[in-house]
Amino acid sequence: MPMWAPGNNPRACQLAAMGGFTLLELLLVVALIAMGSAGVAFALRETGDQLLEREAQRLVAQLDVARARSRATGQQMVWRPAAEGYAFVGPSAEPTATVPWLDPATSVRDDRSLLLGPEPIIGPQEIELLLGEQSLRIATDGLRPFAVVTEAGNARLQAAPP
Repeated sequence: MPMWAPGNNPRACQLAAMGGFTLLELLLVVALIAMGSAGVAFALRETGDQLLEREAQRLVAQLDVARARSRATGQQMVWRPAAEGYAFVGPSAEPTATVPWLDPATSVRDDRSLLLGPEPIIGPQEIELLLGEQSLRIATDGLRPFAVVTEAGNARLQAAPP
């Protein structure tokens, strides 16, 4: 025996059962497609800008390690760029093995060396990395660690991670 309630029309229920998808089902499908395409886009994305940023962060870490080693040993450490990468020259005056660039097209604007110690305070120093049309600067004021320099009005160093 059918039950009748206000607003319950058996004819409308039959039409809804014959219809297509509900709004919720359509939104769910659209959301799944959006998440899938976003995942693919992030997986395929490796622009020159990001590659240069990753190279700069790697170089910052290695410069800080070399500077700390120089301070710990009390002996001078020098960073020297090369065509295929860069090397650190330690107390024995022989360069370490050349560290290759992540992208062989990466270069340095000036081929000058950086003195990394052994004094705790060194002079301000800067390196400009180039990759195609893009450039990125790494600098220190001599007191703080090396960092990637951002351009926001005037140059300022990014905060170093704790």
